[in-house]
Amino acid sequence: MTAPRRVPPRVVPTELAALALGVPPATIRKWASRGKLTRYGRPGRAEYDLDELFALAQARTGTGRGAGLAEPEGSAAESA
Repeated sequence: MTAPRRVPPRVVPTELAALALGVPPATIRKWASRGKLTRYGRPGRAEYDLDELFALAQARTGTGRGAGLAEPEGSAAESA
């Protein structure tokens, strides 16, 4: 039996990560330096995992979405 393949993280650059959470890019960099987020990429090109960002947004807001993240159209939130 073979081990399941590891799926690489879906990553976005610092600016998009900041936009998704509704915080300045400097905050994303600070959280990464403090160990709240994992930094991917190479020197000069930081990227952050979307799933990790969503988990941090949920921890910050208690809603599961950051300030800049809207529910998809047709979601349960709209029909409730």
